[in-house]
Amino acid sequence: MKKLIVFFAIGMIVYACSSNNQQNNNTATTTEKETPSVDSYDPTRGEGKFDHVDVGEQLDVTLAEEGKKIADLKCASCHKYTEEKLVGPGWAGVSKKHKPEWIMNFITNPDPMIDKDPELQAQLEICLVRMPNQNLSDDDARSILEFMRQNDGVK
Repeated sequence: MKKLIVFFAIGMIVYACSSNNQQNNNTATTTEKETPSVDSYDPTRGEGKFDHVDVGEQLDVTLAEEGKKIADLKCASCHKYTEEKLVGPGWAGVSKKHKPEWIMNFITNPDPMIDKDPELQAQLEICLVRMPNQNLSDDDARSILEFMRQNDGVK
């Protein structure tokens, strides 16, 4: 049964990645296809529209609960909330390791970050599967970030 679930999850990932790439190829403009220099990549901020994300000292429990619901639906098929690798790496410690803007940029803009971030490229060699763009809203990504903080012990 466990093998069937893993096989199904991998099949869903392959399907999600292939249908997303088709969609992106059909809608990309000339300027979107041009990749900026890797030299301009900021490994502490990532690549995307978020320059600063104010998370505050205390956890927003309501936001974290919403983030868990979204993560259970969109992320849990590939990520465990522990250190254990599933398809992708485990989430334990991610909010302590990366700045909030990096996490938000990666959630909402994974492809350019995977293409430019040496750490993500090394992770890709381990996991062998690119994180698909789940097309999450900024609010959804912020909720997931808050859940990640809760998962890492922020109260």
